[in-house]
Amino acid sequence: MGDAVCVSTETLPGLVTGTAELRRFLHGLPGVDQVGAEERAARLATRSIKKSAKAEAIDLAISMVDLTTLEGADTPGKVRALCAKGMHPDPGDASVPKVAAICVYSDLVAEAVRALTGSGIGVASVATAFPSGRAPLDAKLADTRRAVDDGASEIDMVIDRGAFLAGDYAKVYDEIVAIKAECGEAHLKVILETGELVTYDNVRRASWLAMMAGADFIKTSTGKVSPAATLPVTLVMLEAVRDYRARTGRQVGVKPAGGIRSTKDAIKNLVLVNETAGPDWLTPRWFRIGASSLLNDLLMQRRKLTTGVYAGPDYFTLD
Repeated sequence: MGDAVCVSTETLPGLVTGTAELRRFLHGLPGVDQVGAEERAARLATRSIKKSAKAEAIDLAISMVDLTTLEGADTPGKVRALCAKGMHPDPGDASVPKVAAICVYSDLVAEAVRALTGSGIGVASVATAFPSGRAPLDAKLADTRRAVDDGASEIDMVIDRGAFLAGDYAKVYDEIVAIKAECGEAHLKVILETGELVTYDNVRRASWLAMMAGADFIKTSTGKVSPAATLPVTLVMLEAVRDYRARTGRQVGVKPAGGIRSTKDAIKNLVLVNETAGPDWLTPRWFRIGASSLLNDLLMQRRKLTTGVYAGPDYFTLD
């Protein structure tokens, strides 16, 4: 597989054309200043926003949520309940926006599609041997094909971190290309599992590799490995999509996932997006937040802003 790589001129015109060039390009990317990245992320995290802006930020964050259940004990009933919550996060307040997508395992895609018919909410499926990615390519392709055939509009795939860390970038690239081909009209989110990539330089390389292979989104984590979506990691990925668009003209989305549980966390991410990639990314089309417990906190904070009092934590359904 390593000799098969041929980088598309549509994804990165004129830059690399083969395996050796791919490696040279990735290792030629500017190194990440670790101290600088962490200091900038910390500084942006301290930004305060006014009450009116906070209300807008909360609604924007709700509209960006990929409401997720990825447990071995998931049932069709749980998925239907999650879909109902995604369509009407607060049944007592019709002004609350719906979420961007419901994310489930591939065998529950059909159930989610039926529950969300006509809602405009996407159905995302983790495929490709999530969360480890340790499976033959044929199995990953079959998993993707099943999810798409059942109606998934988004596929969240995991890269082979072992191959990446071993320097076999061509294998990772070729797998992304092959899975992208199975997606058809569905968007492909490529999960880097940044907690296993060790360095910010590797996060930057993996981000570019995924985009070069055709990713529509790059995603931090499966949510099963710690650390997951840290602000410095998300900063590095936002810089990558910004620079990639400047180089190629193609815009790619970013999805931090794992560990984002509070409204403060969500707003910090929105500030990071605006100040790093720019306002073009401040839309569910280009930025998502993978979460299961975040939505309830957003709803509690929203209720506090509109009524002056907090709703009890048992007011909203548990996910």
